[in-house]
Amino acid sequence: MRRPVLAVIGLLALTACGGEPPVSTSPTTTTVSSSVTTPPPAPTTTPPTTTVPPAKPAPVVVVDPGHNGANAAHPAEINRQVPAGRGRWKACNTTGTATDAGYPEHAFTWDVAVRVRDLLTAQGVRVVLTRPDDNGVGPCVDRRAAIGNESGAAAVVSIHADGATDPAARGFHIAYSAPPLNEAQGEPATRLATTMRDTFVAKGFTTSTYIGSAGLSPRDDLGGLNLSQRPAVLVECGNMRNAAEAATFSGQDGRASYAAAIAAGILAYLG
Repeated sequence: MRRPVLAVIGLLALTACGGEPPVSTSPTTTTVSSSVTTPPPAPTTTPPTTTVPPAKPAPVVVVDPGHNGANAAHPAEINRQVPAGRGRWKACNTTGTATDAGYPEHAFTWDVAVRVRDLLTAQGVRVVLTRPDDNGVGPCVDRRAAIGNESGAAAVVSIHADGATDPAARGFHIAYSAPPLNEAQGEPATRLATTMRDTFVAKGFTTSTYIGSAGLSPRDDLGGLNLSQRPAVLVECGNMRNAAEAATFSGQDGRASYAAAIAAGILAYLG
């Protein structure tokens, strides 16, 4: 009966002295960080704002070819009296003059006006003609002025050729309203006249030998100029009774040269 007790005691002693500690069989867990770094959003870039200025409106120029082809056939109509400014009344229009060979002023002014229109249009200018062709009557001088006023023209240029009886008289002159009746007839009209005169001289044309001074002629009796509320001038290109100038008026090249000078003067004025 005593042997089993001793065996148990010995077993306990072996367990208490020198036995290895029990080995844990629990698995070891290693934690790996799985966090993902999200890059910050790219900054928003606002493209610079480009301000486009509004297109500048085309300047308006009224070109007034003097007289008209059917005026001579309608004397009652062109002779009726119309306002001419400064309290005066004048005939609606006239037939104009002609060279000794019969080339009429109205045909010359129409041809030159069309050339001027085409030259200015090519430079972005909006051109208004006071008559649509060379086959009509008028319009009267007061209506020609009204066309310029109603259009808000930057410049009004009336084209003529003179009929001085002295065949030796020659050269161009630029007429303008004086003394001025409104602001447009003051400095703007004077500057337009001077610019036109200077351009004609630069193009080789001679100033008038018989009217005005140095190519300028201030006038108070021309209805189209008196009634204008826009800067306006009248260009007398020369004397149709002078043989040399008559030849220039009658030729294509001559009319082209006058048109080039008038267009250049207008463009120089518009600046």
